[in-house]
Amino acid sequence: MRKTRKLHAPAISHVSRDGHARMVDVGRKEVTARTARAQAVVRLTKGIALLIARRGGVAKGNVIETARIAGIMAAKRTAELIPMCHPVPLDFVDVSANLHGIDLVITSSVGCRSVTGVEMEALTAVSVAALTVYDMCKSADKGIVIRDIRLLEKSGGKSGRWVVRGAGSGRKE
Repeated sequence: MRKTRKLHAPAISHVSRDGHARMVDVGRKEVTARTARAQAVVRLTKGIALLIARRGGVAKGNVIETARIAGIMAAKRTAELIPMCHPVPLDFVDVSANLHGIDLVITSSVGCRSVTGVEMEALTAVSVAALTVYDMCKSADKGIVIRDIRLLEKSGGKSGRWVVRGAGSGRKE
């Protein structure tokens, strides 16, 4: 006879006890400085990577600069895109993109002073920046791959600082 272990699922803040989506009440939370960094990787072909490295762009224009601007704009609109995400007054957003061989690594940094964090803004920034790269380069190759969208670190709020494994402890410090 097999023993069955009772699994304890972690609490998911945006789901009510009866399973419905809900917006979390942050009205009683303390305003603190909050930051988040996220990353996405866009796998290009050698030809597209060479075009970006040598000329900065393709027929549609400068790929990296356009992706940076799209990422910044997207971070500012996150609450309009993610249903249960609170609008957050951002103090800064930075998006960078660097070629590493055929991988374009996109990184965002976002900060604010608020009652809720900016992880979603950082993730939205890199996601839309990566989609922008795809849009600008798809005429040359539709097989471009967007991968490894992830939070690298966050700080502030009740849960404190968290860093992804491989870039630090991978847990609250």
